[in-house]
Order: sequence, then structure tokens, then C-alpha cells
Amino acid sequence: MTLGLPIGVVVTIAVVLVYFAYAMRIVTEFERGVMFFFGRFVGVKQPGLRLVFPPFFRMTKVDLRTIVADVPPQDVITKDNVSASVNAVIYFRVVHPDKAVLQVNDYLYATSQLAQTTLRSVLGSVELDELLSEREKINDQLQALIDQQTDPWGIKVSSVEVKHVELPDAMKRVMARQAEAERERRAKVIAADGEFQASRQLSEAARVLGSQPGSLQLRYLQTVVEVAASNNSTTLFPLPLELMDALKRIAGPDSGEGS
Repeated sequence: MTLGLPIGVVVTIAVVLVYFAYAMRIVTEFERGVMFFFGRFVGVKQPGLRLVFPPFFRMTKVDLRTIVADVPPQDVITKDNVSASVNAVIYFRVVHPDKAVLQVNDYLYATSQLAQTTLRSVLGSVELDELLSEREKINDQLQALIDQQTDPWGIKVSSVEVKHVELPDAMKRVMARQAEAERERRAKVIAADGEFQASRQLSEAARVLGSQPGSLQLRYLQTVVEVAASNNSTTLFPLPLELMDALKRIAGPDSGEGS
């Protein structure tokens, strides 16, 4: 006897205490417990201390935090027959723990495989230029398709981001030549536009100078001053035709006969 109790009672109490200790389960704040009674779903347990009496009850914990999963590089062929290797990252979380346990065997593995197949399918329907320039549009399309297919599993896909697009070396060289040609085209267009604007300004300046004869003479003198600013330059002063006409009028018709 121990403490006045039979040894059998003490053993029984010890077994019961051990059984209760073994039946204690703690569900944290970011988890939910999916409860089964003889294999039948009976409810979802909230965070706290829960008693799960085996073998009658069984509880599966499901994490509700956002899961970040890498989508391995996938070899895809775009709509314009360009091969590329593309990888991505997917953000998702469980919103219905019961569906995540009852409707799919392994929701993590299933979501990863679904993301890979959807990535190949979507990128195979777009051209390379669209894949490189409209990344946000493709991300939204991937997110909508994957989220639609994972909804029966109680999973919400919040975002899908294409991380890296690896192209063959030959395609990289072609794209480099294309970019160089595009830059040259832009440079020529800008130069031609500058020449066109300059010609319009010169035409307007010529019209203004032509309307005032004295302004042309002033512009001529200003040019002479700018040329003379250099010490090692020789400046020529051509006589204006107006000055020659004035000298002829002063000399008169007799000057021609005397000569």
C-alpha cells in the first residue's frame, strides 16, 4: 500500500494521468486543429489547450500563415517559338483548414505542382516580347488561374511573381543587335528632328532680318566682332553693295567720262 491506497489504485491513477497528459494538445494562434472521431470529421479546433483522446479522436494541425514557395525553373517554348527557362515564386495560405485536409492529400505538394504546370501553360501562350515587357500582366494571369484551381482545397493564392527568364546565348546576341539598331534609329530620328526645327528657326530669322535692312547690317557687324575675338585670325571686311551704289551716285555721270 502507498499512502493508504492499494497498489492497483495507484497504478490506475498514474495511467490515467499519463493518458490525460498524452491527450493534451496545444494549438497555437497561427494554427487550427482539424478534429476526427473514429475517422469522421467533427470540427475545427481554435487556438488553445485541447484534449484529444486517442484512439477515439485524432487531430491534424494546419498552419494558416502565408507560405512562400519557389517554383523550380521550367523549360518553356513561347508562342513565337523561343525556348526559355523561367522560374517563379508563389505566395499562398490556407483559409479553410478542413478543406485543406479533406479535399487534397498534400496541399503543399499539390499547389507546387499546379503552379509549375500553370506556369508552362501560360508562358507557352505569350510571345517573348510580352514575357519580357508585360511581366505584371502575366503575374496577374498566373495568380488568377492558380487561385481558381486551388479554391476547392481551401487555399488562397495571393501573388505569383516570375523571378527570372533565362534565354539561350544566341537569342541574347540577337536581342543585343536589335537593341543597338533601335538606339541608332532613335538617334537618327532625333537628329533629323533637330535639323528640321533648326531650319524652321533659321527660316523665321531670315524673314525677320529681311524685313529690316538695317538689322542685316547689324548682324553682319556682330559676326565680325565674334570673329575678331580670336587673336590669331585674319578678318576681311567686304564692302556692302549699298555702299558701292552710294559712291556711284556721288561721283555722277561725269566721273565716268573723265576716266
